[in-house]
Amino acid sequence: MIHAEKATYPIVLLCRVLKVARSSYYAWCEGEAARRARRAADDALAHETTVVHIASRHTYGVPRIHAGLRRLGRRVNRKRVARVMRERDIRGVTRRGRRSLTRPDAKAKPAPDLIGRDFHAERPGTKLVGDITYLPTPEGWPYLACWLDLATREVVGHAMADHHRAELVVDALDMAHGRGGLEPGCVIHSDRGSEYTSTQFRHRTGKLGLRQSCGRTGSCFDNAAAESFWALLKEEIGTRTWPDRATARAEVFSFTETFYNRRRLRKHKTFGYLTPAETRQRHQHALAA
Repeated sequence: MIHAEKATYPIVLLCRVLKVARSSYYAWCEGEAARRARRAADDALAHETTVVHIASRHTYGVPRIHAGLRRLGRRVNRKRVARVMRERDIRGVTRRGRRSLTRPDAKAKPAPDLIGRDFHAERPGTKLVGDITYLPTPEGWPYLACWLDLATREVVGHAMADHHRAELVVDALDMAHGRGGLEPGCVIHSDRGSEYTSTQFRHRTGKLGLRQSCGRTGSCFDNAAAESFWALLKEEIGTRTWPDRATARAEVFSFTETFYNRRRLRKHKTFGYLTPAETRQRHQHALAA
């Protein structure tokens, strides 16, 4: 106000009326160039942040936006990134609840729990977790089964069909075995759904030389890593209802293989922010060394 009215009234009078020290006013004037520079820098940072946010399919929040900028060589404070995102209303996605498909077979004898809620693996191909979910379409529900490697959180096997019989999880397991480099005796953990306690699935598991593990009935925490992936997929893929099954299949494949496995950053406790594919490469390089 003083700056706007200084042509009409003396600065001394304006400062006295508004109870502002003259030195404060002159210091404010001298800092105008610095403020313009900061605003320009914030605008440039906001542009870079928007580019990373769009590349993440509008899913990244502050931590991964900050990690993405650092990967591009941009050294910036995380709190500044948070402030710029808040001022520009750039937001990551939040997760929502989902309906469970687990239908236990009362007559089946489930495998023991070999994981014990320890969702950590020292190297790839030693522990997998799996589950089934559904995707709403007007043509009916296609069902998706996935297997995640706990060492990298990479989706190493997935299959989709218009049913959730045992063949679905067996197909996903065959894919994981073919591309995941599973070690003999690798633990494959799931819930106690009838698909995983079926004779067909157990036979296939034994033939591949894998060890089956099952969590307790009604406890989502026993398979929390797989449950977390479903929440992530359904929120970050950005679609609530697909127009048809073919579109759902194509978008899920694009999300898992193009974005999630190869581009989505995840914080590893040792390596920092890496994609699942990069985490696998780090493990492989360490073994080679």
